[in-house]
Amino acid sequence: MLGALLILLFLVFLIFVYPPLLAKKKVETSKSPRFDAQMKKLWSIAQESIKDRKPLRAEKALLTILKFDEKNAAAYNRLGILYAKEQKFKEAIECFEIAQSLDNNPSSLHNAGLIYLETGAYEKAAMAFSQALELEGGIPARFLALAKAYEKLGRTSEAIEALESAYELDASTTTLRQILALYEASGDKEGIETTTLRINNQLAALEKKKRLAASKHRLIRRPGYARATKPAVKSAKPAVRPLPPRLSRPKK
Repeated sequence: MLGALLILLFLVFLIFVYPPLLAKKKVETSKSPRFDAQMKKLWSIAQESIKDRKPLRAEKALLTILKFDEKNAAAYNRLGILYAKEQKFKEAIECFEIAQSLDNNPSSLHNAGLIYLETGAYEKAAMAFSQALELEGGIPARFLALAKAYEKLGRTSEAIEALESAYELDASTTTLRQILALYEASGDKEGIETTTLRINNQLAALEKKKRLAASKHRLIRRPGYARATKPAVKSAKPAVRPLPPRLSRPKK
């Protein structure tokens, strides 16, 4: 009877008491200086390995980080980028999705969208880019990527709208040329004329700006435009008084 009671108490300890203690110990360990030093070392190894193009070593370091810190969104995101470079798209998508579930980060959504775009999942790509823009909308590259997804889906007007948003953030003639290409593909004559005029006007303005800068530079370099300096004023020397005649010593 006593033995059965002891076994029951032991089971209660294992079920209700031991897991919280273990979790507490794990948290304390993760906050220790030694743990932080190990994590920094692993991050350093991962970054150096990526820089030195050693993907296997980088992958091993990142997986080790996730072994000890399974909710590290940054490590999942970095691992996803690594897999994407190796064209392991399935693994990359999984890493980006986990990173996004742990931390609502627009970068993870944008990275996932790029993989979807690469693998032909254009609807998912458009959704990922749109969600990333809702979180952080001031980046032209996200609008450009969204425009590409819409273009692949045949949604030309939405693609042009996304490109116009990118142009508002960064007035690039390259973006205008992309808009022009979409108008040409759809046969929109008015859009073609308007966009062509915008491109020509912007190129003319840039050329004028270059000429003004070059002219200003030439003027600055001309010898005649050197800063005038005041001639040095010679200080007048004080008048020298004549020395009195030397007195001769009387002869004895």
